Amino acid sequence: MSKSILITGCSSGIGLAAAHGLRAQGWRVFASCRQQRDCDRLRAQGFESPRIDYADAETIMSGLSEVLTATGGTLDALFNNGAFGMPGAVEDVPTEGLRHIFEANFFGWHELTRLVIPVMRAQGHGRIVQCSSVLGLVAYPWRGAYTATKFALEGLSDTLRLELKGTGIHVVLIEPGPITSKLREKAIPQFERFIDWQNSALRDKYEGGLLKRLYEDRGPDRFELPPSAVTAKLLHALEARRPAPRYYVTTPTYIAGILRRILPTRLSDAVLGRV
Repeated sequence: MSKSILITGCSSGIGLAAAHGLRAQGWRVFASCRQQRDCDRLRAQGFESPRIDYADAETIMSGLSEVLTATGGTLDALFNNGAFGMPGAVEDVPTEGLRHIFEANFFGWHELTRLVIPVMRAQGHGRIVQCSSVLGLVAYPWRGAYTATKFALEGLSDTLRLELKGTGIHVVLIEPGPITSKLREKAIPQFERFIDWQNSALRDKYEGGLLKRLYEDRGPDRFELPPSAVTAKLLHALEARRPAPRYYVTTPTYIAGILRRILPTRLSDAVLGRV
């Protein structure tokens, strides 16, 4: 029988590529999405697609229940992936906005993971793979809210990996950098809802940089890779007998890992401040 995996955030980008890539490798893929119309589209493509919205606890429970009913109560792997950005200076991010992004990028992940762990304990094995970010390793200006969720995810996942040692359940972090996706496009509604940049002390910097990056199509970022690059690392994390705790994906992520390990904080700040 094929192994089963639940992947979240499959409407586009990393999640969609992972769903197609793993199905091609023989996995039984449950490709979940936040919105029902995206689930319907994936079902038309032959996927089993439960609706899971990380900000909606009811859909987390019902979506996982749908998966477990289909598999007879087992699940070999979970790939937590769905997330969104909220660009803006930290001083301009309202607390309400920070709560909003943590609900979807962190608390929902934790809730789904907690529900999956007893299933994996009972079967004696499992893989929990977390899609983190280069921003889970280092901080970049203007991305404080998103960075905060990824730093939190890194710490929680490292702790969980230690706590699950010897259970047969492996916890793995994947660290993408610039990947072709709709992350920037999906960040625009969050920016417009929460960031009052017109009245910011940093208005000139918004106008000189962030607004152009958000609203102007400048083509691929430097070192940008297709989402299939993440799928390749995901496959290794799922199928290796002893998966690595972390998988870097893009050149900026490797550089960020070096910065975090080697450079003094002041020097690292000088480098990252120019990004």
